[in-house]
Amino acid sequence: MLVESNVMQNLNNEIRKLIKGDIKFDEPLSAHTSLGIGGPVDIMVFPEDPQSLKNILLVAEKENIPVYVIGAGTNLLVPDGSIEGIAVSLKAFRSIELTRDSDEHNVVLYAGSGVPLPMLVNFARKYGYSGIEALAGIPGYVGGAVYMNAGSFGVEIRDVIVSVAIMNSHGRIEVSDKDKLEFSYRSFNLPEGSIILSANIILRRDDPAEVDRRTREFLSRKKAAHPLGELSAGCVFKNPPGDSAGRLIDAAGCKGMRTGGAEVSRVHANYFINKGGATCRDFIELMQAVKVKVKAFSGIDLEPEVKIVGEII
Repeated sequence: MLVESNVMQNLNNEIRKLIKGDIKFDEPLSAHTSLGIGGPVDIMVFPEDPQSLKNILLVAEKENIPVYVIGAGTNLLVPDGSIEGIAVSLKAFRSIELTRDSDEHNVVLYAGSGVPLPMLVNFARKYGYSGIEALAGIPGYVGGAVYMNAGSFGVEIRDVIVSVAIMNSHGRIEVSDKDKLEFSYRSFNLPEGSIILSANIILRRDDPAEVDRRTREFLSRKKAAHPLGELSAGCVFKNPPGDSAGRLIDAAGCKGMRTGGAEVSRVHANYFINKGGATCRDFIELMQAVKVKVKAFSGIDLEPEVKIVGEII
């Protein structure tokens, strides 16, 4: 464990008094990532309310300890060794509610950051709310979807955002309307140290049968073109302007390339799969090898989409 023992004891005592929710020490993050990769983190906490989250951030700030929001562990690459700091899971923040802003044509939904995105898509499908059918099949939580501006088939989460509630590193909560937020391709300009608590999204009222049909159609297309049943972190590289990272990787002859237990998917080349026993180092080395081949073939430098937690040693 990397945090000094006396600091750890203080943290143990303080956190247990200050938060509602589960606390785990020396918790392997491999159990909390879609890749099944990641070493143990000093502390992992599962706060049940905003006040508990605020208390965690204040303790971490006082002790100068880094905080990582893990979410559903998708699109994350975690080092194999010990990780210093506190990992936070907001899986308890999973409420979906109708707001009072609804009208006869539209509905505004409140979604907590811990709501699984498939759960939100299914909620909309059940009640006939249209606008996020194309996001069917994307894993992760709403908080991560906002942070990464998740998208598929030409639809992005920013298209339906009304506002986002954010807690800064000092525990202060602010709600920002969409026109004050900076979204870009697979990115959201979240202030450093801040955490997404929830989002309000606007959807159109529609025939539930039609929303269901479109959702199923998009999900079917997703399953046909992506290795959804494999251990992966989703798309590894961002699409360069006017092209597809998957197409470039495929064209460069990288499908099936392997480093240790990590392999470039033969179904979708922008997915790297943990075929069993893959390490973070395997994944990093495979990413670098693919970047080199794509650069040599097309002259394009691929930019990573996956986020790396902590430092790769």
